[in-house]
Amino acid sequence: MKPRHKRIGFIVAGLAGLAIAAALALNAFQDNLVFFFSPSQVAAKEAPTGRTFRVGGLVQEGTVKRDTDGLTVRFTVTDTAQSIPVVYKGILPDLFKEGKGCVAQGKIGADGVFYADQVLAKHDENYMPPEAGQAIDKAKHAREASKTVIQ
Repeated sequence: MKPRHKRIGFIVAGLAGLAIAAALALNAFQDNLVFFFSPSQVAAKEAPTGRTFRVGGLVQEGTVKRDTDGLTVRFTVTDTAQSIPVVYKGILPDLFKEGKGCVAQGKIGADGVFYADQVLAKHDENYMPPEAGQAIDKAKHAREASKTVIQ
């Protein structure tokens, strides 16, 4: 084999190796990509089924219920327009309270209940995750617009 053919073979093998590495990296990135949806979007079936995503909003007043096992918590997340029931098994953050903002990460079940793997709570009195704040504002504007149309 001529040196020229060996060089071309190394280049082709190197490019093939880079292509395989890029494909594996992109596949891993796609598997770890988690999108945010508001309760209104989840209720409108815009959220993916069978994939992990985040839902955020306010913890609805009077909906936090703890099961007898001490770890399972049921609550409702709302954006003031729609509400999604959430079930979480684990220890909740200290700042998790009714009427406060939270983001839950998990999957939606066939029964319409969101089964969370992780729950994040706001970190101080003035903070709300930007996505949750925007979703709540959008829902409020939609509700106000519907009131003006009805009247």
